[in-house]
Amino acid sequence: MTVNELTAYEVLEHRRIEDLGTDSYILKHKKTGARVVLLPNEDDNKVFYIGFRTPPTDSTGVAHIIEHTVLCGSKDFPVKDPFIELAKGSLNTFLNAMTYPDKTVYPVASCNDADFQNLMHVYLDAVFYPNIYKTDKIFKQEGWHYEMENKDDDLKVNGVVYNEMKGAYSSPDDILDKGIMNSLYPDNTYNIESGGDPDFIPTLTYDQYLDFHRRYYHPSNSYIYLYGNMDMVEKLSYIDEQYLSHFDYLEIDSSIKPQKPFEATSVVHKDYSILKTDDIKDNTYLTMNWSVGNSLDRKLYIAFDVLDYCLVSAPGAVLKKALIDKGIGKDVYSEYENGVLQPFFSVIAKNANGDQAELFKNTIMECLENTVKEGLDKKALEAAINVDEFKYREADFGRFPKGLLYGLQVLDSWLYDDMKPFIHIEAGDTYKELRKEIEGNYFEELIQKYLIDNTHSSMFIMDPVKGLNEEKEASKVAELQKYKESLSSEEIDRIVRETIELKEYQEAPDSEEDLKKIPMLTRKDLRRSVEPFIYEEKKAGDNVLLFHDIFTNGIDYLNFVFRMEEVPYELFKYSGILKSVLGLVDTKNYSYGDLYNEINMKTGGITASVGSYTDRRDLTKFATTFEIAVKVLPSNIDHAFDLVKEIIKTSKIDDYKRMKEILDEKKSHMEVDLQTAGHRAAALHATSGFSKAGSVSENLSGITGYRLVQKYAEAYDEKAHKELVEKLTELMKVLFRKENLLVSFTTDKKNYDGIEEKVVMFADSLYTEDCQKGCLEFIPEKKKEAFMTPGQVQYTALAGNFRKNGLEYTGALRVLQVMMGYDFLWNNIRVKGGAYGVMGGAAPNGDSYFVTYRDPHLKRSLDVFHQVADFVRNYEADERTLTGFVIGAIGEMDTPKTPSAKGSYGLMAYMCHANLDKMQMHRDQMLDVTVEDIRKLADYVEAFESDDCICVVGTGEKINQHKDLFDNIEEL
Repeated sequence: MTVNELTAYEVLEHRRIEDLGTDSYILKHKKTGARVVLLPNEDDNKVFYIGFRTPPTDSTGVAHIIEHTVLCGSKDFPVKDPFIELAKGSLNTFLNAMTYPDKTVYPVASCNDADFQNLMHVYLDAVFYPNIYKTDKIFKQEGWHYEMENKDDDLKVNGVVYNEMKGAYSSPDDILDKGIMNSLYPDNTYNIESGGDPDFIPTLTYDQYLDFHRRYYHPSNSYIYLYGNMDMVEKLSYIDEQYLSHFDYLEIDSSIKPQKPFEATSVVHKDYSILKTDDIKDNTYLTMNWSVGNSLDRKLYIAFDVLDYCLVSAPGAVLKKALIDKGIGKDVYSEYENGVLQPFFSVIAKNANGDQAELFKNTIMECLENTVKEGLDKKALEAAINVDEFKYREADFGRFPKGLLYGLQVLDSWLYDDMKPFIHIEAGDTYKELRKEIEGNYFEELIQKYLIDNTHSSMFIMDPVKGLNEEKEASKVAELQKYKESLSSEEIDRIVRETIELKEYQEAPDSEEDLKKIPMLTRKDLRRSVEPFIYEEKKAGDNVLLFHDIFTNGIDYLNFVFRMEEVPYELFKYSGILKSVLGLVDTKNYSYGDLYNEINMKTGGITASVGSYTDRRDLTKFATTFEIAVKVLPSNIDHAFDLVKEIIKTSKIDDYKRMKEILDEKKSHMEVDLQTAGHRAAALHATSGFSKAGSVSENLSGITGYRLVQKYAEAYDEKAHKELVEKLTELMKVLFRKENLLVSFTTDKKNYDGIEEKVVMFADSLYTEDCQKGCLEFIPEKKKEAFMTPGQVQYTALAGNFRKNGLEYTGALRVLQVMMGYDFLWNNIRVKGGAYGVMGGAAPNGDSYFVTYRDPHLKRSLDVFHQVADFVRNYEADERTLTGFVIGAIGEMDTPKTPSAKGSYGLMAYMCHANLDKMQMHRDQMLDVTVEDIRKLADYVEAFESDDCICVVGTGEKINQHKDLFDNIEEL
């Protein structure tokens, strides 16, 4: 049988999409009207999702809470958390759910046929038959609830989504993104916070929440997507027979109502919190925003991405330069959001001042008018289109399945027109059209129409207020206390009783019978052999050329790897700044703007990074490298060598103005990372207290690295400039030398010819003059530190090393890592504690950590970490439970690799002196792990926790409340 012969569905369109090498179908389920899209092809990494259009009408976060809670048990799978049972016992390559401003999507992916079917079954059952109607405890746990364990306790609000959104509202950049959209669309669903505003989440009632599910979670409002190598007839029949056919058609108005255009630019102000000791000066966000057509215009959809590059995103872009030159903001950037019905374009000046608002607006408008008059730089247009199309053709999304990214992009149009799901993923002809427009005035006319003459625009200004979050938190505490005082003793007893009942519900184990309803693979279904690495060690003159013979779809991946063993620490710590400077300053033959365009015209991008490779023969040793990676078409490989040579040999780092701009921008970006990924910052900083290898990342992108950038950015005078230029110049002379070079080359064998000669010529062009060689050595110092932010949540890390007690790494630790993330720590930190997340890891060199994410607690979480060893020592589990953790651990390791990732895997194996036999031993230890093996890991947990390296990034209130835990407390 074919798809066309299925009687339950009507085929609305069937054709080939050559750009993606796939057939395509648009279907409609006859009985319910469910919309279905199919992309059948040879990709084994299969993807399914079901999505719903879910426009909220208030900011209680109801759509977000529904997304969390439907995955907490259903008709066929009545356990408390089937999502976690799947996550720890599945070979999924993607498993998650996402709430957007106007839709909610439930995607899964797997290369294993049985696993894929299981994932589909659980997700379909979850959305259509969730257990949320059977108990309100699911709503309380994931959404919000009042909490008092006894009647004398302070009344608190807790809940996973509530704390997640407190974390989101702690990030100025998250608040900014929400505010911009609200300022342009005050009268439709885009004015609503679909994730939930913590101030409004506690106003959502259980009945309102259930009504939202009844209204929108129906097949008639659904979008079903299937991608990859599977029997589409079988899948469609299953979806119809088991789910869709059980419903009748329901008229549901979930359409997104367009915002009526403004007659004049609106001006909206919003306050955001900074620390009480922060300066108001240079802390305002100024933004100018425009509504740009609608997302069903396939040409405009990409064209504005091109304009984004030319006007702001590219270094030296006209608008960015105009604002920076006038001292308006220290970090100027843009955002083009085209995943909503009414896309919008924003120009943002961060670290500006409120009194510059008028100058900001006038500078933008003058610059745009001049650009239309004089015309855009044709090279910039060509570069922008080239880099966009290169990414489109390459379709390398790292760990994410490309079918998933195609599916999510499909919704950018399908959500608003049932017959236009493919207009944005079928983009080859659009790029051809846009290339033809370079010579005309098309792009200038877009600027005139959508930016200069467009009154549907806004100025959204975020003003800093010292200690605002502390004030709000104190007000919330007082409000809760006042509410408690208004309650009768019976009402207080009810809250205490319900708090206890919720804890009992959370702690009650699922029945064996219910757990067995969750479909699960067996250990026999798992691949036994370790994935081999692909590399051939060749020579190019005196240098190693590591060749990875891999089919790459016609793209060469070049990686220039410079060893850093002879770089003194005093110079090494500047590597993070060097990484941000290379390619972004003038060189001998290019201005920095022209250089950026040249890179994007001739390559798919040039990126610098610092690598760290633990020696698997001696785990106390590791190699640190500075790497410059290029992706390029074989016909342009000479340009790749020339451009890298130009950058590392002729970069003009003595340009005071440009260096100041780069430092200001880097400081701004690092601040965002520290605020939004506080868990990473905390774990890195804690690990650097005992680990030399951990010190590498900490010095580059952690709090220590931030402090160095901050030092220069905040006091960049001629003296500081001279010092920085001297350090970077000396670092480049020590680093970019022939004796340090290894080249890693990933491509098809047919593209290998001639590469050795190019590497020899490149190596001979590197620095040869005398320099200050030394030895890269780190001296860790134990840390128990806390860093205060103006946020509302904590990120708490505990780290150490287990090898000091003579304990050797075992593959069972990977199983324990999954167990912690989805069992003991998950239950105690997230389910009972209300944190959004918790994670941990143990590396072969012994470096280990636990860390929480968007956590309302601090000491409580550390106490839970210290209970892990006892839990592990007394661990009890049946074969099925343990097998689930094994599957989860193997699944995390066996994510399909893109061609570039296969090359990187080979480079890692070479640099680490990886031994396949030892890797196989560790894999066997995972596959054959027993309960007794897990119990032995209690010694490992105790060993690493005894180092007691602690780092917390969080609120001043919580940190000061537990100040006795820390040797040092400072503001971040």
